[in-house]
This record gives sequence, structure tokens and C-alpha cells, in this order.
Amino acid sequence: MKQCDISDDGVPICQRALDPSDSPAALTIDELLLESRMGLERVHASDLEREMAAGSLVVDTRPVDQRDRDGDLPGAVVIDRNVLEWRLDPSSPHRLPIADDPARRIVVVCNEGYSSSLAAHTLRRLGLTRATDLIGGFQAWAALRK
Repeated sequence: MKQCDISDDGVPICQRALDPSDSPAALTIDELLLESRMGLERVHASDLEREMAAGSLVVDTRPVDQRDRDGDLPGAVVIDRNVLEWRLDPSSPHRLPIADDPARRIVVVCNEGYSSSLAAHTLRRLGLTRATDLIGGFQAWAALRK
């Protein structure tokens, strides 16, 4: 078992509570969103059907109440946001069978295109390097249909 270093006050460093203010990487949500979008090749709503036709896996992460209110996204796979990483991680025993190719393009869709950016960034960290999201989310896609 690895031993912990002892601080000047005699407390093992591995036993100290982490203080968020000690972290030099603390960000605001706007900064985190900007950081998450760096490197994403985000998809425009007008290009979503073309993405699907090209074989992209489109994942709708909207909660059931939003889907009931606004309708489904045809051709999308619904995966609740709280289990997204487990369903798509190539190494997860809980991965969906359709998520069998880590090189496949994945387009995450939320309601307005914010949480989907964070989710796509997380998927990229899991090795799904072509994960991205839909600019403006479902609402942008739906506005094109009016």
C-alpha cells in the first residue's frame, strides 16, 4: 500500500479534505463550456440529417418531460444524460451494442446545445474522439421544421 506524505502540521496529505479554492483550475460554467467546445466540430441543425445519413450516431439526452412536450428527434437514440458515459464508453460493460465503434461520429443533442457540449467533451475524454454536439440543440433543429 502506498504511504502518504506528511504535511508540516503532521496530517497525512492524502487525508486532507480537498478545498475547491485551492484548485488553480477552478472555472466558471461559461469558461468550462468554452473549454468543452474547443476542438469540437459542432454540427449545425441544417446538417443533422446529412450526419445521420453518413452514419453518425445521434444521441438525444433530453429528459422525458422535454421529449413529451416537444416531440422526438427522428433517428436519434435516446440515452438519459445520467447514464450517457456508461452506455457509450467502449470499455464499459454497460455499453449499448450500437456503440461498438469508438471511431464513430457521435452527435449529442440536448434541448438548447449547452449540456450537450459538456457531454461531448466528456465522451471525447473517454476516447470517443469524434464526439460532438448540435449547435442550438433540439430547439434549433425544431425551428427549421416550422
